[in-house]
Amino acid sequence: VIQMLRGAKKRDVLQLLRRAPEEMLPFLVEAAVAAQSLASLAALSDFLDSHKEPRMLLEKLFYAAAFSPRPSGELLHLVLDKLDGKQLAPELQQTGIVALGSLVGKLCQQKLCDLQEVERGTETILRGLGGAKEESEVVTYLLALGNAALPRTIPTLLEQAEEAPAAVAAAAISALRRFPAGHISGEVKGAMRRILHQQKRSYAQTCRLAAAELLLDTEPLPMDVINILLATKGMEAETATFLLQKVQNVLH
Repeated sequence: VIQMLRGAKKRDVLQLLRRAPEEMLPFLVEAAVAAQSLASLAALSDFLDSHKEPRMLLEKLFYAAAFSPRPSGELLHLVLDKLDGKQLAPELQQTGIVALGSLVGKLCQQKLCDLQEVERGTETILRGLGGAKEESEVVTYLLALGNAALPRTIPTLLEQAEEAPAAVAAAAISALRRFPAGHISGEVKGAMRRILHQQKRSYAQTCRLAAAELLLDTEPLPMDVINILLATKGMEAETATFLLQKVQNVLH
């Protein structure tokens, strides 16, 4: 089906979608995303705009896009088009934003960071983060930034990690852990040390654990290992045991 869609014209793909039984539509949405031809994506866009109940199909689009191994700029454009200015249910909006981050990250891995769609996608995430009111919304945008793993967003993630409430801070640290080790600079490690040792304020145990894991995962200094071992004395037994095991793995 994917091969057929890659060779089909837009009007033929659109006709196929309109005539297909309802139960076949999720499969055809996935196939059109996998085909990634200009015709299949354009037809899919028109079909979703005209469908009476597009929610399930939009969710299928977002998931298929997020898991696409080598997405195109056109696929990112389609996802942006379905997110921008649309009144989507909160859960569907969150799925789309996380998928958006995944697409941005994968396109940059393909050396396509200069695409206009990538810049637009990045700005959409950052603008959404700046305007988010609910904690769950903020966490969603941080998940998207973790998927994108763009170095320019590290200062934003550090600010959230050190200043935000527990759930948001933990999400920001988790996002930082998605970055390649080469981007975990001394500034990032310094922030993780402050969180681990609670130098600026008290942090939730989940945040301290995530900070310790990031330090251990990125060529830790001997003093980092010693300080993490000392910090386990003030943690719950289960968390301390987990970190001790992590330290042993690093030493091995």
